Amino acid sequence: MTKVKPFSLFTDFDINLFKSGKHYNLFEKFGSHIITCEGVKGTYFAVWAPSAKSVSVIGDFNFWNSEKHPLNVRWDSSGIWEGFIPKIGKGSLYKYAITSNNNDIRTEKADPYGIRCEQPPKTASVVWDNSDYKWKDKSWMSYRNEKNGLDRPYAVYEVHLGSWMRNVEEDRFLTYTELSKTLVDYVKDLNFTHVEFMPIMEYPYDPSWGYQITGYFAPTSRFGTPQEFMGLIDAFHKADIGVILDWVPSHFPSDAHGLGNFDGSNLYEHPDVRKGYHPDWKSLIFNYERPEVRSFLISNAVYWLQNYHIDALRVDAVASMIYLDYSREEGEWEPNIYGGNENLAAVSFLKECNEAVYSMFNGIQTIAEESTAYTGVTNKVEHGGLGFGMKWMMGWMHDTLNYFKKDPIYRSYHQNDITFSLAYAFSEHFMLPISHDEVVYGKNSVLGRMPGDEWQRFANLRLMYGYMYTHPGTKLLFMGSEFGQYNEWNSLSSLDWSLLEFEPHINTKNYLKTLNTLYQNTPALYEKGFSQDGFEWISYDDHQNAVISYIRKGHDPENDLIVVCNFTPNSHKNYDIGVPRKGSLIEVFNSDNTVYGGSGILNVKPIKAKKETWNNKPFMASITVPPLAISIFKYK
Repeated sequence: MTKVKPFSLFTDFDINLFKSGKHYNLFEKFGSHIITCEGVKGTYFAVWAPSAKSVSVIGDFNFWNSEKHPLNVRWDSSGIWEGFIPKIGKGSLYKYAITSNNNDIRTEKADPYGIRCEQPPKTASVVWDNSDYKWKDKSWMSYRNEKNGLDRPYAVYEVHLGSWMRNVEEDRFLTYTELSKTLVDYVKDLNFTHVEFMPIMEYPYDPSWGYQITGYFAPTSRFGTPQEFMGLIDAFHKADIGVILDWVPSHFPSDAHGLGNFDGSNLYEHPDVRKGYHPDWKSLIFNYERPEVRSFLISNAVYWLQNYHIDALRVDAVASMIYLDYSREEGEWEPNIYGGNENLAAVSFLKECNEAVYSMFNGIQTIAEESTAYTGVTNKVEHGGLGFGMKWMMGWMHDTLNYFKKDPIYRSYHQNDITFSLAYAFSEHFMLPISHDEVVYGKNSVLGRMPGDEWQRFANLRLMYGYMYTHPGTKLLFMGSEFGQYNEWNSLSSLDWSLLEFEPHINTKNYLKTLNTLYQNTPALYEKGFSQDGFEWISYDDHQNAVISYIRKGHDPENDLIVVCNFTPNSHKNYDIGVPRKGSLIEVFNSDNTVYGGSGILNVKPIKAKKETWNNKPFMASITVPPLAISIFKYK
């Protein structure tokens, strides 16, 4: 039997922090680390398995024999098993063979802190070292705080790396290295400010889209090495584009090599099935009451922000975390100690995590996918909130898509659907998403939802995007929607790039590119995006014509915009709108422009405001309103 040398990276202080749930850099201690011990190079292993009777490292270096390399349990009742194995280095495959005190249950587990995994369907961890990567984004990191601030434009392109584009000839994924050219160039050309990756942490099952994670510290090996993923992030930063990662601290799968039943006990998952099992996703829920699990999760968030220079984390399924009765019938959940339905431990975990990452990293954001009316998601923790930077505006997304699905002749009866979001738009820091969830499972693509003939469908699409970009809040658009993909998203195949041979799709892509440019170059659209001061209605009650109009404001009133949206195919000449002051209006944007495939009904000449009260404004302007279009005006 090869001797495992006693060795530890843990100090007493580390152990105390770990046990109390306050250690946020556990990745520096747990997992596999290539080191030199007493002049011999090898690998140090450390794993948490408090219910274990024995733990061994098995791998390709010992023929997966659990008797060869047993680890030593620490004497401090921390439940940590560790040891140094000589002459094992980068690229070695390994797992932990664990025999439990609980009925001698035997498990073989991938390393919870492993920084590289075998490519699925293989499941071993890989001894690895990322320290040789030299970052080239010093410039980006120096001004990220300004670029990534809440008063800056945030136009996000949401991407599933496995199906954005594939190498058709070889029937394979593009690699991180290939994506660092093709994807970066594409996102840059479209003038998005940020890219968001659906989960790239290692996951075993492709149709889970990455939301069922088994390797929380490892970028998936489907597309290359960790260093190659770093290169992709570097390329985005060089192109002045921020990188957002989807992060899933809400649940994990029960795959045999994953975190479930790790040491023969409910170690990472809550032991009470009412808190530890997710009926919707058939997955396990983290035990937020256990300090060591909280440390694991917060360390994971820190790891991606620190070691991969990630600019924001979009936190998945927050509602499922904070409500004990989420997707549960009566009798399937237990109220908290106050008799309520909040998971108090999960709420305190989210607060602690947000406080930790915002205090440790300059210029980052956290974004909550939270679908309920839970109050204070983006309030600071000291003010009673959860401490997120932004929250997805799910109500806006559902109302808007439902409204646009209706034939325009019925829209006059549903005007409240398109205006209601402004009643609560400033209760949180909202991001407006048109996300992956809205283009699957029979919901149809965004273009496929639009009514009418082909011209009307594309006009509707342009109008919806224009309304989205002039509505308060930041923006997110799922891949394929930018050029009007007809088919629903299929995670197992490429986007329908061949559509870009046809003019309507080319026009739509160019339109979206122009919208992104307008958004970034127009302070009135982002400087007060989360403030009531940044928005003022002109008219929301012209139901008969299905027309709405409003003012977007920045810090300088000279830059204010006047926006008019017409949700029917009827154009209107001499349409009167109230305006706040005298002067002439010039049209700076019109989605009906022929360059986008519109009919070309524009306001070519400046429009002088008359001194006449209209829409409760002291002045009035008579404009031409194009069909199924958005018109944007600025004072000359």
